[in-house]
Amino acid sequence: MTIAAILRTKGDEVASLPMTATVAAAVALLAERRIGAVPVMDGDLVAGIFSERDLVHGIARDGAAALDRPLAEVMTRPVQSVAPDQAVIAALSLMTRRRIRHLPVVEDGRMIGFVSIGDLVKYRIDRIEAEASAMRDYIQQ
Repeated sequence: MTIAAILRTKGDEVASLPMTATVAAAVALLAERRIGAVPVMDGDLVAGIFSERDLVHGIARDGAAALDRPLAEVMTRPVQSVAPDQAVIAALSLMTRRRIRHLPVVEDGRMIGFVSIGDLVKYRIDRIEAEASAMRDYIQQ
């Protein structure tokens, strides 16, 4: 099971924002899309990730003024990423070790997708359920 398999199921559309966008713009995008994080881009490169955690830290530090700050000042960096041919279990392990919930999928220096820990867990559960069903069918024959 690879990250590419998840992208085939999930699709490769990724909402992103430039480094100059404000925290308020990012919050609006997170709420509109019902997502927990967004990649922050510097041209075609993923410069950072802005997540709900970054919002909480910014508000705790700066209060409402945090909403006017550019993402470049509050985003999480450096960015951890995965390749499309990486095993799902390896990505899950990386997310667990680094305590992160979102990973850009990068190929040849270009972001081709974005996966969350929820995407990976759902994929693993679906695969386990399919295997269990196949075993039950095999046993009943």
